[in-house]
Amino acid sequence: MGDAGADSGASAGSLASVGSPMPEAGPKAAAAKLLPFLALGARGDLQAAAAQHVLALTGSEPGRTLLAGQGALLRALVELAVAPAPAPARDAARALVNLAADPGLYDPLLAAEPGLPSRLLGCALDPQWPWAEEAAAVLANLSREPAPCAALMAALAAAEPVETGLERLVRALCTPGYNPRAPLHYLGPVLSNLSQRPATRAFLLDRDRCVVQRLLPLTQYADSSVRRGGVVGTLRNCCFEHRHHEWLLGPEVDILPFLLLPLAGPEDFSEEEMERLPVDLQYLPSDKQRESDADIRKMLIEAIMLLTATAPGRKQVRDQGAYLILRELHSWESEPDVRMACEKLIQVLIGDEPEHGMENLLEVQVPEDIERELQQQDLQDQEQCAQKRQEQELAPEPQAEGAAPT
Repeated sequence: MGDAGADSGASAGSLASVGSPMPEAGPKAAAAKLLPFLALGARGDLQAAAAQHVLALTGSEPGRTLLAGQGALLRALVELAVAPAPAPARDAARALVNLAADPGLYDPLLAAEPGLPSRLLGCALDPQWPWAEEAAAVLANLSREPAPCAALMAALAAAEPVETGLERLVRALCTPGYNPRAPLHYLGPVLSNLSQRPATRAFLLDRDRCVVQRLLPLTQYADSSVRRGGVVGTLRNCCFEHRHHEWLLGPEVDILPFLLLPLAGPEDFSEEEMERLPVDLQYLPSDKQRESDADIRKMLIEAIMLLTATAPGRKQVRDQGAYLILRELHSWESEPDVRMACEKLIQVLIGDEPEHGMENLLEVQVPEDIERELQQQDLQDQEQCAQKRQEQELAPEPQAEGAAPT
């Protein structure tokens, strides 16, 4: 999505399989019979039961396939999802989360309700909407793909002139208690997906808006790995814009400590090494924990790697002692693909500078034969990581000394 470099989509993972599958008793005809009970004027108890049944159907692939061909039912589901109480809006919204997690449902959903992104956006950013988190989760799943993401961008652009849609989204994401009834963690993946598009990155990197600076503290957001991962993914995508690297690494933003701190542990460096580190990374407490999510650790490393694409960027990253944090991370890291990403970044930091004319690694034109070799090597690296991970999963649990096997 967007240009080739940007991240290919964060999703509403933990909400992507809500409800349990139910047997489909009689295919399309049975599903069509639910339609009158989903209508807004239907009797409340029957409407709630129908919404629960649809939610259960969305928990299985056959159920989702069945619903994909029911345009009128999908429209009714959308109407319920945005309807005020006593309508069963939450079950309807959770069903949409499941449907939007299936790539085969993007087109049927948008065909049934072309205004779906705009309507969900209104719910997600409404400070009083009780199911705003579910609305955000649907948008997080939908925005992984180009067409729904473009529709969401159009909805954001059509927001009121006083505050643009992106400004309001960022404000909702960065304001504690924006919606007292919904945590809005899934706005993080939504912003990450949107940041694959150049227009979003231009907004985020606008030096007069100070948007990136507002996102930086969320790399340490303890209450939700979903929000944390979405913000880190957004920052990583912004780092593809090498023209902004000097600004990002400079005093106005000072992004590097925010990327390194989650990767740092409680290591006790020598005085000489400590002085090389940014102040925020010096003398960390003995109970300092590294980022617990391996995917987020990998994105943090990738963001720093992107910042080393230019010679001035490499110098700034080296001068701020990044190698010291990465050295200790490499010794600690157990995930093969994260460890490999760490190794590649360390090699850039301790290796020789590229020859003249190749200083900007993001602009180097790689010959096709070498590109094929690099892709093959990358594939081999991925296969080795997968094999190591499988070996770790299959390895027997260590026994305590002297314990008898059971």
